[in-house]
Amino acid sequence: MLVDRAVIFVRSGKGGDGRVSFRRLKYVPKGGPDGGDGGDGGDVSLVATAGVDTLLDLSSKHHWYAGDGQPGGSKQCYGKDGADLEVAVPPGTLVYDDETGELVADLDEVGRQLPIVKGGRGGFGNEHFKSPTNQAPQEATPGEPGQERTLRLELKLVADVGLIGVPNAGKSTLLSRVSRARPKIGAYPFTTIEPNLGIAPLSGYRRVVVADIPGLLEGAHRGHGLGTQFLRHIERTRVLVHVLALDVADGDGDDDDGVAGAVTRYQIVRDELASYSEALANKREIVVLNKTDLFGSDAQREDAAVAVERAIGKKVIAISGVTGDGVVRLMNTCWDAVDQAKVVGAIG
Repeated sequence: MLVDRAVIFVRSGKGGDGRVSFRRLKYVPKGGPDGGDGGDGGDVSLVATAGVDTLLDLSSKHHWYAGDGQPGGSKQCYGKDGADLEVAVPPGTLVYDDETGELVADLDEVGRQLPIVKGGRGGFGNEHFKSPTNQAPQEATPGEPGQERTLRLELKLVADVGLIGVPNAGKSTLLSRVSRARPKIGAYPFTTIEPNLGIAPLSGYRRVVVADIPGLLEGAHRGHGLGTQFLRHIERTRVLVHVLALDVADGDGDDDDGVAGAVTRYQIVRDELASYSEALANKREIVVLNKTDLFGSDAQREDAAVAVERAIGKKVIAISGVTGDGVVRLMNTCWDAVDQAKVVGAIG
């Protein structure tokens, strides 16, 4: 289950208190102060960790505490520092201060670490205060308190390619065809109710990370259907694959109404992307005509693809997620598009 929101409370460790102590040895006629300093409290940080895909663990555990520093000891012994705490989060996690709403950081790369709260410093023991004029100090300082903070975490999936389209266009079937992901597949709309990630292996030791986004309806940018809950997940993708499917229930595959319907659905999704985010609407897009296995012949499949191309003014790749026809060509096209998008991003 994809959990993409969580609110957590973090607290760093308290510093250990300093010690008041005097050296008392049988054969040492004059003792002296030997109270050690307290240990520092542990820090708390968030770390974007490979293999962590959701915020599930954080949504069920709201409080995260680092270790407290230990008090100082006699014989000038320092207290032990408190254990630091690293909280593992998925790559692509946005970290907000829950009280101010300020964006603290975007942990968009594996291994990126964000210090959140620093542990309190340990207090000074009386050995720290000795001087020629104060040879028997009776003072020590307490450790500093730890810091605390409430954070709101939101996950935006990090993927090379995002599969978009209206419900029941065959996106989940396509994802299962190109990767080992096993999303729920059904012959009815809204089978997919949460994003799914898969890794598509290509020849030459190449691979593409693909995200299957739940189907979009008109008004999605205002929250209709699954709405903005998942639109944000495709903001991080480099390339969009817009999956279309004709209504071929009668088996013709060349029905003008089918082409017109596909074009209408295409435009609905494009309008939703533009209404949600201009940057999202301007992402590189590959348009595919799916479910071509339902067409009567290869000629009908090609005719339908050409008809859709002319209507939307973009190149269309005809595929079948069920049989795999055209899928290799599609994935190689995706690889080239992702590669170009990386170069453009680096230049920009």
